[in-house]
Amino acid sequence: MFAGSCIGVILLVISLEFLRRAGKEYDRFIIAQYTRSLAPSPPSAASSDAGNHAKNGATSSAAAAACTPVATQRFRPNVLQQAIRALLHMLQFAVAYFIMLLAMYYNGYIIICIFIGAYLGYFIFGWESFNISQKGGDRMQENVTVCCG
Repeated sequence: MFAGSCIGVILLVISLEFLRRAGKEYDRFIIAQYTRSLAPSPPSAASSDAGNHAKNGATSSAAAAACTPVATQRFRPNVLQQAIRALLHMLQFAVAYFIMLLAMYYNGYIIICIFIGAYLGYFIFGWESFNISQKGGDRMQENVTVCCG
């Protein structure tokens, strides 16, 4: 019976890693869905102004354009998408607290099983590609833990 409990703890921690990955993948999915829905945008007013200055013989237009901050595009999920994101977050939160309560038994075998589950879960669900253009900097933006991140 105790061995079954240990296996259950390992599977619970693996499920936490699955939920973390599912949240990331769902965010990527809705962002990709949003970018597919965008039509090509017309040239911005700033680039047409820079072109007009170049036609007028202004030599500093290239330098001014280089110093202009790039406008970031923002995306806000709709109500259904946010509800799904909130559900995934709630499930992560609940599973993480159950794992914390299991650790509070102060049973060394249970704690070791938590560590084993974290290792196996991250090995399975944390195996993703690095963004070469950012020299792996995208990996530094990970959430540290569910309870503290």
